[in-house]
Amino acid sequence: MGLLIKNIKCLVQAEKTPRIRVCGKEMSEIGIIRDAFLLTENELIKDFGPMEEISRRVKDDDHHRNEIIDASGRFLFPSFCDPHTHLVFAGSREKEFTDRIRGLSYEEIAGRGGGILNSARLLAETSEEELFEQSMHRVNEIISLGTGAVEIKSGYGLTPEGELKMLRVIKKIRESAPVEVRATFLGAHAVPEEYKGRREQYVDLIINEMIPMVAYEELADYIDVFCDRGFFTVEDTERILTAGMKYGLIPKIHANELDFSGGVQVGVKYDALSVDHLERTGDEEIDTLSGTDTMPVLLPGAAFFLGLPDPPARKMIDAGLPVAMASDYNPGSSPSGNMKLIMSLGCIRLRMLPEEVINAVTINAAYAMGLQETHGSVAVGKVANMFITKEMPSYDFLPYAYGSYMIDKVILKGKIWKEG
Repeated sequence: MGLLIKNIKCLVQAEKTPRIRVCGKEMSEIGIIRDAFLLTENELIKDFGPMEEISRRVKDDDHHRNEIIDASGRFLFPSFCDPHTHLVFAGSREKEFTDRIRGLSYEEIAGRGGGILNSARLLAETSEEELFEQSMHRVNEIISLGTGAVEIKSGYGLTPEGELKMLRVIKKIRESAPVEVRATFLGAHAVPEEYKGRREQYVDLIINEMIPMVAYEELADYIDVFCDRGFFTVEDTERILTAGMKYGLIPKIHANELDFSGGVQVGVKYDALSVDHLERTGDEEIDTLSGTDTMPVLLPGAAFFLGLPDPPARKMIDAGLPVAMASDYNPGSSPSGNMKLIMSLGCIRLRMLPEEVINAVTINAAYAMGLQETHGSVAVGKVANMFITKEMPSYDFLPYAYGSYMIDKVILKGKIWKEG
């Protein structure tokens, strides 16, 4: 049994010929069908089109054997894809939030043992079972907010045991939750306290112990490095990526959040699927990304929360680049997985058009997770991950109403999702 959704006011991101990503001027274009229907079967999208064609394209049997939803006055969107999160973490870090209000910088907090190192201590004190329970609460939260695919990074373990604990929890989420999950090994998220002043030895530990263990248990799809000032150098990054690639891990990069770090250049050199953050991005980085298969992923929630410069999305799009956006859901720099809010920040702070942010959180975000063939748009044969909005006047209203909860129903793998 599938779903037959009728009288959809507007079907958004509808594609007859699916695109794998959208670049430059094309980011201002989305496919829409007004007064539409959509039919699912076996977790996939079977057909869609104008309501005036439903009697010709949907058989009588489909009306009887499928659950029927009347979406009058409502919009149907493909589920958000969130290609950069750290949502497996223990506890919270609101004290650091207060410290920043009092004037301390992100780097100063990290230098006092806060930040990532604080999360690492909390994670070490938390059992795998409790970590899974906390994380599933967040997974259910982001599903309720419209996310249907999510990438989750390790990086709060910073020991072989801690990193494996995180990745096993991510694997369990992947097996338990209806949302599509991709796992990234980020042992190079920070240098742990016991390796202070011995960063190269910690890199050796990542290469010689962590990566082989992660690969042996088949716990990750991607490998990531925080290539930035005060964290890992370009040389460290090259060593780690090379080691991971030998085990089949696909590169991703944290780049240029705090400085012009060379992270974009090293990411492109090693064919990274994405380079993420990019608050510091100039002409050289844009030129480096032009004509490559590497997706720039912007995290406006982190820039907003930390008071960092906004990444130059307008300049990147005008230069012909594709742009994806992600929540960066984590306890220290972006404690929210609300992709609708990310759309709003894209419009308000990054000066992106509503159509551009829709492309950035669907098609291009799916590409940044390697899911462009199955997710990110409404197309026949793609996974039926969607959400139906409450009644609203236009698709522009979704990012415009930045503080309003606008989702009426979440559909994952062709089934109406209900928490629990």
